[in-house]
Amino acid sequence: MENQVKIDPNITISQNKKKKPLSVGRVVLYIFMAFVGLLQLFPLLWLFDYSLLNSGQFFGDKIFQVPSPPQWENYVSAFTQGNVLPYFFNSVLVTFVSVALTAITSILLAYAFTRMKWKLSALFMNIILLGMMIPIHATLLPNFIIFNEVGFLNSYWALILPYTAFNIPVSMFIVTGFMQTIPRSIEEAAVIDGASIWRILFSIIFPITKPAIATISVVNFINCWNEFIMAYTFITMDKFKTLPFSIIQFVGQYSSNYGAQFAVMALIAIPSIIMYLIFTDEINKGLMAGSVKG
Repeated sequence: MENQVKIDPNITISQNKKKKPLSVGRVVLYIFMAFVGLLQLFPLLWLFDYSLLNSGQFFGDKIFQVPSPPQWENYVSAFTQGNVLPYFFNSVLVTFVSVALTAITSILLAYAFTRMKWKLSALFMNIILLGMMIPIHATLLPNFIIFNEVGFLNSYWALILPYTAFNIPVSMFIVTGFMQTIPRSIEEAAVIDGASIWRILFSIIFPITKPAIATISVVNFINCWNEFIMAYTFITMDKFKTLPFSIIQFVGQYSSNYGAQFAVMALIAIPSIIMYLIFTDEINKGLMAGSVKG
């Protein structure tokens, strides 16, 4: 006979769990985190606020002031006088090509160093990682001489090549840490089924490493999108200038249009914010990938 459990009908079970009252420590923690979040957002709010002021309001004693009325013509000037649209398309081309080349090269290098056994692999990996110690602007003069000799000045390649080269070490380091957490049994099963190395890379490794790819893509996007010193050194023709050049369009010898400059900086910041918001979850997965192995 099956055992039967009798439930006393006089006993009522509350379906709603009682919420525990917030402790003083948790309230203090929430207030502290809100304060930190406000500090992080303040420069961005300050940027958009000052983009709606006229130039005469920049020299007041207030750090943050409400525009009255908002100077929307600053954004009109940014598009009409700052050449925002042509410079924007140049930035998109240079940034996306650089990010794509960096991601592909980093994945291939990470796979070669983590999955393939060959002599001097550790030495070559350390040589590539040494690139993390060299600031990108420390190579302005030698790059200028080389690009001048090969005819790369005033071209997209004058920016794509150094951006890609200097982003590869950090990107490869992140992808390598992520790839070391992938079980080798997945690739061994694919090899047994007759898959080639390229099939394994494009059908197995690429989909699994999406968090790492998203992480390096967003970081490299921000680095390339906001870079100006190298672009200012290698590019002099309007045909190849990127978006940061729009800022100096409003710098005069005796006066400057500060409102239009802040409007351009606000427009430059928007794509980076959108990219980060879209890939926030993937970035967190990619950064935490190498911390726990299991």
